[in-house]
Amino acid sequence: MAEALKEMYNPSFFQHFCAIVKQAHPEFDDRLFMNLIFDQEWGNRELKQRFRHITHALSATLPPSYPEAIELLMKITPQCRGFEYLFFPDFVEEYGLAHWDVSISALKQFTASSSSEFAVRPFIEADPIKMMSIMEEWARDEDHHVRRLASEGCRPRLPWAAPLKMFKDNPAPILPILSLLKEDESEYVRKSVANNLNDISKDHPGLVKKIGSEWKGQHPHTDWIIKHGCRTLLRKADPEVLSLFGFNTEPDVQIKNLLLSNDQLSIGDTLAFEFVLVNPSPDIHKLRIEYGINFVKANGTTSRKLFKITENTYKNGEVAFHRTHSFKDLSTRTHYEGQHRIFIAINGREMAEAYLQLKASQR
Repeated sequence: MAEALKEMYNPSFFQHFCAIVKQAHPEFDDRLFMNLIFDQEWGNRELKQRFRHITHALSATLPPSYPEAIELLMKITPQCRGFEYLFFPDFVEEYGLAHWDVSISALKQFTASSSSEFAVRPFIEADPIKMMSIMEEWARDEDHHVRRLASEGCRPRLPWAAPLKMFKDNPAPILPILSLLKEDESEYVRKSVANNLNDISKDHPGLVKKIGSEWKGQHPHTDWIIKHGCRTLLRKADPEVLSLFGFNTEPDVQIKNLLLSNDQLSIGDTLAFEFVLVNPSPDIHKLRIEYGINFVKANGTTSRKLFKITENTYKNGEVAFHRTHSFKDLSTRTHYEGQHRIFIAINGREMAEAYLQLKASQR
């Protein structure tokens, strides 16, 4: 089993970090810092709780003046790069709202070495007009990390973060930033723009469909963003979105011989399944092929989930598909006993189904 991400914060990591801080600031009390970090509750803290705990330990050991503490962190940033240093922007999030100029400069620098996408959100909530104006400037920055922050930081539904309710209700302030970035040369930035659009589509599907139809065909990068940004609407088989990307909602194709390797599985097992796609017509069809599962939930009801297999064009004839699906528990999904429905969907239309019984693991 892979080690939990939070375990990257081990004594070796902190000893290395303390050495960096002490070199830049000899007065740093590394012994006190280590004692504060490894308190009685350390082992019980999850990843984000550890970020904040490290932030508090830094506050107790860095210079008491916030601007001086930030100056020190900015000085050592080149030696502190990677996901594990997310506590640098977290320090700004926790203590920096009263020091806008210093904090904004720090967030811009820290985002290139870790990411400031979480830390910028309290600043948006405190003064959305001021902060979104700054983020528009960031969208024009030469550094792709900073441009990505302009989009990622204002996502309405950023994972691991509290939603920005104001932008869930009205995403209009986000759109100028996305428009500036819709042809960005960096894939890192384009993915963020697409994810932002996908967030917006969950509350304002009509707006995203309108943006998609207006932007489509302007640039290959933009077309990719639109497609990825409409992925939730595609999974929902929204007819306007399917049509936008050239998918017929009533394709003249069939699915035959959907076969499961076993119709009795235990939680943790892997299912193998196969099926045959048949195009009986002389026409070429552009198809989005997915399989779906109606997962049994804790209360006995089911929840439908789609998994993309491929998108392609198919001539007259037959094509066989073989796939597997693991019923191992994940951090994002817990499996429960009961009858699970497996189905194949073509351009959003369910065309074949089978059933399996999932039982508790015997291991």
